[in-house]
Amino acid sequence: MKQYKPTTPSRRQMTGINYRQFLTAKNPEKSLTHGFKRSVGRNSMGRITTRHKGSGAKRLYRDIDFKYDKYDIPAVVKSIEYDPNRTGFIALIYYIDGEKRYVLAPAQLKVNDKIIISEKADIKTGNRLLLKNIPVGTLIYNIEIKPKGGAKLCRAAGIYAELLAHDSGFALLKMPSTEVRKVLDTVWASIGQVSNEENKLINIGKAGRSRWLGIRPTVRGSAMNPVDHPFGGGEGRQGAGMRRPKNLWGKGVRGVKTRKPKKYSNRLIISRRKHK
Repeated sequence: MKQYKPTTPSRRQMTGINYRQFLTAKNPEKSLTHGFKRSVGRNSMGRITTRHKGSGAKRLYRDIDFKYDKYDIPAVVKSIEYDPNRTGFIALIYYIDGEKRYVLAPAQLKVNDKIIISEKADIKTGNRLLLKNIPVGTLIYNIEIKPKGGAKLCRAAGIYAELLAHDSGFALLKMPSTEVRKVLDTVWASIGQVSNEENKLINIGKAGRSRWLGIRPTVRGSAMNPVDHPFGGGEGRQGAGMRRPKNLWGKGVRGVKTRKPKKYSNRLIISRRKHK
């Protein structure tokens, strides 16, 4: 982690990632980038559906390959790069047929390392195999949910799932949330864990840095007027004045179960995640 000299009060506890230690390229591959408009919490109608999002630094989008549809063609890692649109680092790889692609970089992946997507690939960091060909106890990331549907699970910085067992056409995975669930063993997964493990240790340090990230201020309900929130109003500071905490629209929060009782994936979950 990078520490800062306390030139201001906010700098005193601020921390960051020492990118020079991990990254090998400053500018992205131009053919794999394009501009885009961030939704910043708005839906297709332009209405706010997620509050406290907006502004932030302008971002260039890097096209990341989550399909991994070039089978049995070796590739060489040319650079490890920063991506403003995700927490993990990305790797620029050159396939031997000349094609370039960006992929999510695992920890310990270095420039000039060779990776391959193959059913017969070695159990080596960065390689991609079918779940049924991966031994029990292996750490994996970039996991598909449906065969050839593209990587959906375990894509955030430092994240991995542990392969616990193979069972009649399914693989049992222990997810980062501690949930144990079944996934078809005919889906693809990458070996290793996502890079930038120190991301969770970052101390933002000041409100301005949150604004650079596109995170807007969050106002407490008890600081509002009665017309604006169920907790609003009162002379001085007041408690909630009700049995359970609720949100702006009166729905229960903090510990209230919102999962549908008959959700389609219930049968695939062996044990639920442990709540803190």
